[in-house]
Amino acid sequence: MLTSVDTDLIRVLADPLRLRIVTLLAKETLCTTHLVAETGARQTNLSNHLKVLREAGVVETEPCGRYTYYKLRPDVIAHLAGQFVELAESARAAADNKRACP
Repeated sequence: MLTSVDTDLIRVLADPLRLRIVTLLAKETLCTTHLVAETGARQTNLSNHLKVLREAGVVETEPCGRYTYYKLRPDVIAHLAGQFVELAESARAAADNKRACP
């Protein structure tokens, strides 16, 4: 069953812009300038979303001169995916379970 921490992560990833950022970072490490260009979001808006992703542990930062690069933490995504796999397996195993109505 999904824990409250997992549901918090699901809420974080449910935002379309944050999901777009995660999708882009799954392909390469990018700085804020790249992410602004790729998403069309304003820098301040993008920075707020990156802060949420960082605080949730989804991305980590890598300073490089005057730029900050962001990269995805695949272990966090894999853990969440594993939770969904377990949920699907549980549903398959319980497919024939039906509680009788009173």
